[in-house]
Amino acid sequence: MSPTSFETLLPGTERALLYRVATAQAEGRTPSFVGAVARGGRMVWSGARSCVDGHAPDADTQYRIGSITKTFTAVLVMRLRDEGLLDLGDPLEKYLPDTGVGEVTIAQLLSHTGGLVAEAPAPWWERTPGSLRPELSDVLGERPLLHPSGRRHHYSNPGYTLLGSLVEAVRGVSWEDALRSGVLEPLGLGRTTGRPVAPHAGGWAVHPWADVMLPEPLEDLGLMAPAGQLWSTAEDLCRFACFLVKGDERVLSAQSLREMRTPAVPPEAGDWDGGYGLGMQLARRNGRTLVGHSGSLPGFVAGLWLSEEDDVAAVTLANSTSGPQVGQVAADLVRIVADAEPRLPEPWRPLPEADRELLALTGPWYWGTHAYGLRVRADRGIELSPLGGQGRGSRFRAEGDGTWTGLEGYYAGETLRVVRRQDGSASHLDLGSFVFTREPYEQGGAVPGGVDEAGWRGL
Repeated sequence: MSPTSFETLLPGTERALLYRVATAQAEGRTPSFVGAVARGGRMVWSGARSCVDGHAPDADTQYRIGSITKTFTAVLVMRLRDEGLLDLGDPLEKYLPDTGVGEVTIAQLLSHTGGLVAEAPAPWWERTPGSLRPELSDVLGERPLLHPSGRRHHYSNPGYTLLGSLVEAVRGVSWEDALRSGVLEPLGLGRTTGRPVAPHAGGWAVHPWADVMLPEPLEDLGLMAPAGQLWSTAEDLCRFACFLVKGDERVLSAQSLREMRTPAVPPEAGDWDGGYGLGMQLARRNGRTLVGHSGSLPGFVAGLWLSEEDDVAAVTLANSTSGPQVGQVAADLVRIVADAEPRLPEPWRPLPEADRELLALTGPWYWGTHAYGLRVRADRGIELSPLGGQGRGSRFRAEGDGTWTGLEGYYAGETLRVVRRQDGSASHLDLGSFVFTREPYEQGGAVPGGVDEAGWRGL
């Protein structure tokens, strides 16, 4: 194996992963527990523990994944946006009239900021047949809006039911058919289905005060399916996690997935380590930024977390209603691999050719008296960074018209352009109206307000 190969994990790392899965199964008192890790675009490890000796599940055993289904639904909606069939700022009313919540936008539904109720009206929708709620009005109830739209994050299962119905209305096929043809088949997720396909685990409730179990009902959720219906395997979810970072042009671009991973609203007070994007949960764990989703339905809990920076994803699946902290275990699996076998940086390589016009822009620039350095990136974009350790910096993407667009922080989405003199030389940089010159308060430069003619002076 070459020094940069990621085909397998080290034996010590695999032992630590299995130990974490084993303790999760034992301490969480769950009939079975599966964990898996992906790195470099593929699953590199899986392990499982079971209460039945010799019958541990594997990475091809289906479990119900609950609300991880929402991320699949969000991908379908983003596909519609990228195809020009809708806009995220559109009100729901444009596609689904007469719901009573038509002013809520598609983006607000994706990010759980529409102000909708968290659950459907009684009886408990997760343990009763979806046939009890044949219409959207049965899912939304008499008072579907609890908060002003766009003001706060309030998790809503009915909100994702509406998104599933939106997909059906725009595509002209069922949510499940749209999912199969648009996501599952292109990504090769053949073991991700709407109903269980053997081999699959059964769902159990474990008594909180005694080591005894009770089978949970496995209901078809009907209209609520886009919020939590799916069954999947550790291997399929590892493949899906890799897609959520790299993208696949047959399904959704990496740029659109980056948009999904971007926080849509501020976190709730007291929850500064968590957030939500467009169909993806965001969290800070063990000093790392993780994105993914958790899931639960009676009899099952599931977790999927990925660290883009470490190129590591982890999946955890268990068949009990409560007990194992699958989200924390998935975060621990990411940490174990990332700490024990940190990602190797890509080898430095020079650019294939030198862009002399771009090279002429590199080096120091000054916003007033604040010193910045401009450097060319390997992707032919540029980076403008404060040299004193304080200030606003950003990476910029090159555009076809000779400008650059900010990718992060204060300058995200802002335009940087080079203002040139009549002889073609660079006069200054204009970044959202901020002027950067080659010298601090350059005499004769384009500094707003002008520069004192006497120039710099001592006391």
